[in-house]
Amino acid sequence: MSPLAPKETQRFRATLIWAALAIAVAVPIGAAATSPLLAWREPVYIAAGLAGVIAMAFLLFQPLLVGGYLPGISALQGRRLHRWLGSLLVAAVVIHVAALWITSPPDVVDALLFRSPTPFSAWGVTAMWAVFAAALLAALRRRLRLRPRIWRLAHTTLALLTVIGSVVHALLIEGTMETVTKWALCALVLVATLKVLSDFKVWAVNPRRD
Repeated sequence: MSPLAPKETQRFRATLIWAALAIAVAVPIGAAATSPLLAWREPVYIAAGLAGVIAMAFLLFQPLLVGGYLPGISALQGRRLHRWLGSLLVAAVVIHVAALWITSPPDVVDALLFRSPTPFSAWGVTAMWAVFAAALLAALRRRLRLRPRIWRLAHTTLALLTVIGSVVHALLIEGTMETVTKWALCALVLVATLKVLSDFKVWAVNPRRD
């Protein structure tokens, strides 16, 4: 049997990567959507939970896009998709919080004021404000006229805070997400984020340029 040609090898590798990513996000979402804990829940509660799971899936793609790790997507396309997906991430978070507000306004108020007795609430709210700040910083990049390095440091710090807050928030909750797939997705999000931080050396004196 003859070895695969270079192009065929690249296509095979790309197929494996995309298939793995599809499984990594589809399985946790599917497990959450079919959770027996949702059997008697109202649609708005189900929407809140699924929006949170989808937001976590978006967090997996964000570092992969900005790092240029996804096959078939150029660096420029990756950055454009990163911005577009960032908007969808913000929308998912808004839906998650708004739906929870509809189901139980007092609980959401307590969480937003950091007086909720549940530890996961504080981590979730921290991640929420961090992702909002990161998106706002990206939207106002030209108007703020910050030096590229300063902007990159600020945006990356907020993104890292979003990831850490979201992962801890998800892991502390015993809800609709299936345990094994939840841990796997959270681990992948952390690994992907740390990979980008390591490769781009964001906090180094002479970081890798765009």
